[in-house]
Amino acid sequence: MKKESIILAAVVISVLQNCTADKQADNTLTQTERTDGWQLLFDGKTPAGWMNAKTGSFPVSGWEIKDGVLFTNPEAKGESGGGDIVTTGKFKDFELSVDFNYKPGSNSGIKYFVDTEINEGALRSIGCEYQILDDNLHPDAKAGLSGNHKLACLYDLIPPANVKDNGPDQWNTARIVAKGNHIEHWLNGQMTVEYYRGTPEWKEIVSKSKFRDISGFGETIEGRILLQEHGDAVSFKNIKIREIR
Repeated sequence: MKKESIILAAVVISVLQNCTADKQADNTLTQTERTDGWQLLFDGKTPAGWMNAKTGSFPVSGWEIKDGVLFTNPEAKGESGGGDIVTTGKFKDFELSVDFNYKPGSNSGIKYFVDTEINEGALRSIGCEYQILDDNLHPDAKAGLSGNHKLACLYDLIPPANVKDNGPDQWNTARIVAKGNHIEHWLNGQMTVEYYRGTPEWKEIVSKSKFRDISGFGETIEGRILLQEHGDAVSFKNIKIREIR
């Protein structure tokens, strides 16, 4: 083997080793993230910090944890299985990051500013929702107005733009940034939704949605984070949040 080939092989091996070493383990924080105020909402092993939105305790079925992943079990009698789960803590101004993986045809969501005490008719655990949906196979993608039921939208309110979906059975990263009344949705590094709560434009949008009869919808100062159980197979990991000051 020529000397140049040996050197090249050594360089390739070194690069591969460094890439492996630099890869951050799931459900962990780097020192930089800790310094910046990030905290894990899921430790990869236990349901600590989460509870059923109705009962106040983590469901005994419907949600499972395995290999560092929190996932819904669709065999647990659909939406009557584990139900939606929420954080035990409440958040005001924040940046939330969640990795999610959906099976073909699945439906779920990440709600924020959730008040579990507000129930209006068939609506429960009311809050703003970052939609998780298989736009190609789930019929809800064609419901609503102008695409406001599609992946990464503000559910039933604002359709998404610049959607870069990795597809079913692949990991995607959702990010929600909330500072005062200014809110952003991000998917895989692309901003999909931006809006301001409490404005005349906001109230007009709400008036055309299923939330029209809920006084002050979406204007709660703080609330819980919710992971939705819709009877479909959806997985979550690397759930982390930092408060914006």
